[in-house]
Amino acid sequence: MSSDSSEPKETFGPASTASTASTTGSAKPPPPAALAAKVRTLAPSMTRSMQRVAETVAGDPAGSAALTVTGLAERTGTSEATVVRTARVLGYPGYRDLRLALATLAAEQAAGRAPAVTADIAVDDPLAGVVAKLAQEEAQCLADTAAGLDTAQLESAVAALATARRIDVYGIGASHLVGQDLVQKLLRIGLIAHAPTDPHLAVTNAVQLRSGDVAIAITHSGRTTDVIEPLRVAFEHGATTVAVTGRPQGEIAQYADHILTTSSARESELRPAAMSSRTSQLLVVDCLFIGVAQRTYDQAAPALSASYEALAHRHDPRPPHR
Repeated sequence: MSSDSSEPKETFGPASTASTASTTGSAKPPPPAALAAKVRTLAPSMTRSMQRVAETVAGDPAGSAALTVTGLAERTGTSEATVVRTARVLGYPGYRDLRLALATLAAEQAAGRAPAVTADIAVDDPLAGVVAKLAQEEAQCLADTAAGLDTAQLESAVAALATARRIDVYGIGASHLVGQDLVQKLLRIGLIAHAPTDPHLAVTNAVQLRSGDVAIAITHSGRTTDVIEPLRVAFEHGATTVAVTGRPQGEIAQYADHILTTSSARESELRPAAMSSRTSQLLVVDCLFIGVAQRTYDQAAPALSASYEALAHRHDPRPPHR
């Protein structure tokens, strides 16, 4: 069997159990249909050898499911330790669990229930083809995010938001636009929410947060300093913290009480990560909002009605009664 000198040795006895627990936590393994999305999301943060394993199992689930851990290590030019480590990073307790998921995914693909991978958008694609590819990719992005979303974490985040004294939402660029979308929704049901536009203001706002407040960080990469820093400050001041991220093992995770993982389409020259991740972030934002509106319905329903009425009057072309 070929070895991978870039990877440290890994034991498979009791010592590795703790490692598994710390990597996967109490989260259940992702469903087979979400495996390709998981690979796309986590591959950039993996070592090259782990990327080879991940891309191989996602690209050929049937062939990979037929291999033992030794066989897959030989096929990818890595080590058994790398294969096991990759399985754990993808959310499976071990290779046996990943292998079962691969077999299920292969059966779904054979039956036509699992979607094919969408081709990248090319510079010479006709506009009709671009529309079709974008529609398929975004639909798959939403499906992948829904399949991989930890509903226990979502419930906890919703519960914290529903009773929050104050809510801060941090994001940069496209993620900030998603944060603004959440804030305007929360304001319309009577909650106090802010989405600072300036990173320094975000930190100074975070200093004011306490127990009973909530801070939400939105970052696809999980390593945006201008988003991590205010979340860290909020976390250290006792606020409940939530991370909406495509990299659940990124730096952002160490300051998040609850992690909501998003998926994204493959990044390409004409479709950057900020564009592809926005779709799944908006889904998570909508889930948070609906969950909070359900929990606070007696307050939320009249507030929404009042905002609808105010907007209707604003757009009424008739002059006001004198």
